[in-house]
Amino acid sequence: MTTDATLFWDEVHAARPPADPRPNARLVETVSDLPPGDALDLGCGNGGDARWLAGRGWNVTATDISAIAVKRLTGTRITAVRHDLRVSFPSGEFDLVTAHYLQTPFELDRTAVLRTAAHALRPGGRLLVVDHGSIAPWSWNQDPDARFPSPAEIAADLALDPAEWTVERADSPTRLTTGPEGRTAEVVDHVLLIRRAV
Repeated sequence: MTTDATLFWDEVHAARPPADPRPNARLVETVSDLPPGDALDLGCGNGGDARWLAGRGWNVTATDISAIAVKRLTGTRITAVRHDLRVSFPSGEFDLVTAHYLQTPFELDRTAVLRTAAHALRPGGRLLVVDHGSIAPWSWNQDPDARFPSPAEIAADLALDPAEWTVERADSPTRLTTGPEGRTAEVVDHVLLIRRAV
């Protein structure tokens, strides 16, 4: 494996043909009933979440470390920008910030990134963090000793003032999903939803 994060993720996206990917299931179930506003998609990857949000009237800033992923992501209501979250973060205020599977084999202070994301919320805005809670057979991470912090642990690490931020959801549901080449597996998602006070 390459030791450079940007090169690694560029290679991952270059190996995937451009597609019209589906949105993440936890995004759809969490956001469908929310009124549209301004959204930030951290680690947008193939762009399924950004396109789904834009299609529902959200103005989306989508960011990824991979220039290939960002270049492929175009569309009405979508602004795609490259950021290495280790050193920079998109500017602006948002009604929704999503971070789906923002997990990497490289050094990244995720706690600092997610804390910055929480502070980028407007009053009443929500931060949705969805992490892997298990290893799918097709995942780049096949480390049997991998540990996945629970949503409650992630919330505690953020150390957000409970007078200003409320945990609305912190659970670990399972779902059946289909990966490359049509393989299916049951996976665990760690879901954390935090709302900033109005």
